[in-house]
Amino acid sequence: MASLVAYDDSDSEAEPEPAGSVNASEQMKDAFGVAASLRQDFTSGVVDVTKEETQGTEHGPREVAGEHRLPLVRLWRRDPGSCPSQRLQWPAKEPEVAFPTSEPSRPSSLWTCHAPAGHVPLAAACLKQVKLSWDSPKPAFCAPNRSEATGKNASSFQRKRCEDCITPYTPKRLRQLQAFNTEAGQRKDGEPQGPSTGCAPAPFCVAPRVSELIQPYLNSQCRETRVPRTVLFHLCGHRGPVNSIQWCPVLSRSHMLLSMSMDKTFKVWDAVDSGRCMQTYSLHSEAVRAARWSPCGGRVLSGGFDFALHLTDLETGTQLFTGRSDFRITTLKFHPKDHSVFLCGGFSSEIKAWDIRTGKVVRGYKATIQQTLDILFLQEGSEFLSSTDASTRDSADRTIIAWDFRSSAKISNQIFHERYTCPSLALHPREPVFLAQTNGNYLALFSAVWPYRMSRRRRYEGHKVEGYAVGCECSPCGDLLVTGSADGRVLMFSFRTASRACTLQGHTQACVGATYHPVLPSVLGTCSWGGDIKIWH
Repeated sequence: MASLVAYDDSDSEAEPEPAGSVNASEQMKDAFGVAASLRQDFTSGVVDVTKEETQGTEHGPREVAGEHRLPLVRLWRRDPGSCPSQRLQWPAKEPEVAFPTSEPSRPSSLWTCHAPAGHVPLAAACLKQVKLSWDSPKPAFCAPNRSEATGKNASSFQRKRCEDCITPYTPKRLRQLQAFNTEAGQRKDGEPQGPSTGCAPAPFCVAPRVSELIQPYLNSQCRETRVPRTVLFHLCGHRGPVNSIQWCPVLSRSHMLLSMSMDKTFKVWDAVDSGRCMQTYSLHSEAVRAARWSPCGGRVLSGGFDFALHLTDLETGTQLFTGRSDFRITTLKFHPKDHSVFLCGGFSSEIKAWDIRTGKVVRGYKATIQQTLDILFLQEGSEFLSSTDASTRDSADRTIIAWDFRSSAKISNQIFHERYTCPSLALHPREPVFLAQTNGNYLALFSAVWPYRMSRRRRYEGHKVEGYAVGCECSPCGDLLVTGSADGRVLMFSFRTASRACTLQGHTQACVGATYHPVLPSVLGTCSWGGDIKIWH
């Protein structure tokens, strides 16, 4: 009887396990542990067999169990196929426990004769549990990307187990970690990804109404601009610097104001009646540097530092056009005649013309520059100007360039002969001249027809630019010029005399944009690098 529970661990002939199979020895120990736990069951089983020998069985007489019974370890050594380390391999068919034929006939093997009812050996249980057909789906542990959380060693270990088709034991702590990662991934997939999702928010109703304040001035032919004095609205919805603002070009809808910001959004405001934000659009994953109203007043074209272009319909909230440029976008301008074509410039030596109907680039205007700062159409769209950031010794042939829109040829590059960059351009509403904001802290006046000569008599100065993209504009009547300043002030000049008409202490940070309302004679909008917008009256 003592031989039934004897274990010979001193001379092991088991095959060495691979480096990645770290649980093979543990499963061997588990098998021996099961055998040790069955010590009493085997003992009781021998007593029952002794009783059966006295009564007789169908297998004939039996000898004393203690004489020919082999210990478990010695039995495994005789039959190499029953060793747990080899039985863990994928079998061609279900293995059966076999015993040497030289031994006397027994009622069955030790596993089935002396084990309690319902007991299955550990190795056999593992093999039966993972018995699969080639047509059946792979188990969960064979699925890809499931072992990423356990690192490189764990992934190689699971690949090995997947080849052996043995379900590896996963600790409880690791199972909890995998469940937590799966839940977090599902929650992350379910949440919106913010600006990078490319989905417009719910549309707002752009009713064909006319503001009560705008209605009396729609039929007026002469609208004399007056200097504003007080703040009508202070809009503080953006969380980053506001690059520029623009009133809706349709006069009946000119109560709406468009603002674009470095916080990756652009907003539409009711800046005349209520001063509230009508809608916020988060279509870009980076700063929105340029956005323009379409000439019809129902769409907004936006471009940013994420190389993306979006044309959004405000009434339905859908994307009518989506494109991707190969450079960061800093300026956009619709063609004044063909509203399906717009120019796009940015951190590139080339300006591209896009067609919304086809969604493709139709023309390219390339020069030896690094960045395009602003674009201005002349002569009803047959020509346009581009200002660049070039300020070198030969900057006279690259700072402001005149282009032919149809042929993509340069008309003139000898326009501005001073070593300053021009961050913004503005066209006078009545005179054939245009303004250029320079980093020399003054506004320069140029002729809008060839040869585009600069005026030496009139220079509008007194503000500071200092590297900011400060915008400038003319009033609807053309009598006043307005510009921002790097110190937060808003300055107005008389167009005829170049004298300063008014100075407003507008913002605490740099005022980078100022624009007059197209209908109301005394309404002015300004924006600052601090992220706030003010409506002056």
